[in-house]
Amino acid sequence: MNQSVEAAPLPLPAAGKSRRRQNVGHLRKFGAFYLMMTPALIFLLINNYLPMLGSVIAFKSVNYQTGVFQSPWIGWKNFSFLFSTSDAWNITKNTIIYNAVFIILNLIIGVALALLFNAMRSRRLAKFHQTMMFLPYFLSWIIVTYLVYGFLNPEIGLLNKSILPALGIEQSFDWYSDPKYWPYILPIVNTWKGIGYYAVFYLAAIIGIDKEYYEAATIDGASKWRQIQSITLPLIRPVVIVLTMLQIGRIFYSDFGLFYQVTRNAGALYDTTLVIDTYVYQGLIVTGDFGMSSAAGLYQAVVGFILVFVSNLIIRRISREDALY
Repeated sequence: MNQSVEAAPLPLPAAGKSRRRQNVGHLRKFGAFYLMMTPALIFLLINNYLPMLGSVIAFKSVNYQTGVFQSPWIGWKNFSFLFSTSDAWNITKNTIIYNAVFIILNLIIGVALALLFNAMRSRRLAKFHQTMMFLPYFLSWIIVTYLVYGFLNPEIGLLNKSILPALGIEQSFDWYSDPKYWPYILPIVNTWKGIGYYAVFYLAAIIGIDKEYYEAATIDGASKWRQIQSITLPLIRPVVIVLTMLQIGRIFYSDFGLFYQVTRNAGALYDTTLVIDTYVYQGLIVTGDFGMSSAAGLYQAVVGFILVFVSNLIIRRISREDALY
């Protein structure tokens, strides 16, 4: 007769205790670093993530008496402001094309300047030039606006009164009334102001390259141009990719100071200078509708996120080690 024997309970594995010990040891080892990170994480939470709750304004008709969260929902009506007007295609086209040109110029000219600064034999002279190139970045757009106006003023501007006559051109141009010139003026102004910022990043990446690569290439008889092609450009590629992707993420944003203040908000220039940010600002001033401007901001943020994600996916398929994530 078979008797059922009840199996004795197995002892609990010590995996849980071992894991707790590892966590405690990890916390003791890196606790000071986590403590140092805490202020930055709190700032990031308050400054970057909590304001995201305000995105609900884009889907509401804001009533200031009842408050934002008690205001009625209106769905996608605020977004129709950007797409239902006759200016929708023009402002979107201007925003994308200008930013694409800015990205290309910042990349090509920034890398070229970094290579030139690195090739200068006099370190003191190189630092002087770097400082002069970086200085415009710290100027406010108000100051830049007056500098540009000093050049382009149709009556007393330096360009009309001195530079063009010296070149044999006696015709006086009214720059603020003719929109055809501004697709060239705006990239020049933007590059002049910001190129030093990008050149510093690229120069730092070039300086960080081990000199032994260049010494070996020199021994092999490689020219300077060949060294740039085979050593410098491939090794600074990660920095180029990161900076380019950061700019791509903001391709639907525009520098408000550049497009609103430098152009002096001249209505005659709207065909070539009106972008999403200035268009929304003007609509906000006229209508006072914060829901409309919030919808535009959310639209720009979502599109920027998608562009960064897609760009990183493409880079990841081409070269996995150069992708951001």
